[in-house]
Amino acid sequence: MSTTSAVCALVFVIGFVLAGGFSHISWGFLTEPILDMGREGGILPAIVGTLLMVMVAVGIAAPLGIASAIYLSEYTVEGKLTQAIRFGINCLAGVPSIIFGLFGFILFVVMLGFGWSILSGGLSLAAMILPTIIRTAEEALRSVPSSYRDVAASLGGTRWQVVTRSVLPYALPGILTGVILGIGRSIEETAVVIFTAGSAVQMPTSLFDSARTMSVHFYILAREGISNDNAYATAAVLICTILVINITAYSLMHRLMRGRKTA
Repeated sequence: MSTTSAVCALVFVIGFVLAGGFSHISWGFLTEPILDMGREGGILPAIVGTLLMVMVAVGIAAPLGIASAIYLSEYTVEGKLTQAIRFGINCLAGVPSIIFGLFGFILFVVMLGFGWSILSGGLSLAAMILPTIIRTAEEALRSVPSSYRDVAASLGGTRWQVVTRSVLPYALPGILTGVILGIGRSIEETAVVIFTAGSAVQMPTSLFDSARTMSVHFYILAREGISNDNAYATAAVLICTILVINITAYSLMHRLMRGRKTA
């Protein structure tokens, strides 16, 4: 009963936002620059800033997370060291996002001198989503039956060949799930981005430019009461973006799983 109530409440909230936002979405809203701090114009700089920041974050966190998961599940022996590493990863996964924002501000914005920029925001987001990707990728790798490793090793394969040709293809859907979660969290994050990337309304031209994401744009419009119509429209675009990414990724994941079953 509680699950049904929660789902109904979630559907109501999403439907309310979409109903209030769709009527204000137009081609001009998606392709025009932000004018008068968001009272006029569109959200094209926010869309570009969101995409660039997510690309930086996932481009850094996904390879590091998958490599870390492979090392923990395939190249280490269970002991106190691996237990300590996993404990640290679990602790990092539960850290509030505002802490990652402060960390990114101190390290990337101030100490390394990147300033409020897409690069600082992307690196901070990468640090935030890295524990999630490691945990999900490791679970996916551990779910691979031991017989896959044994057969590949008996045929003369090296440890690396066993991992890349037998284990990774089987675990790919689970690994992709972790990457999807990372993408979704990067798109919706606000606190980390405000502290590290700023909230400039201009179109970013490089990774060292300050930029605002769609979530930050929605937050500023709603908090300061600049334009409720544009705030609802931005929220609707943000929700639709996350839905499209999730549907596309899960369709690809299920296609991979069907191909694995038929292989």
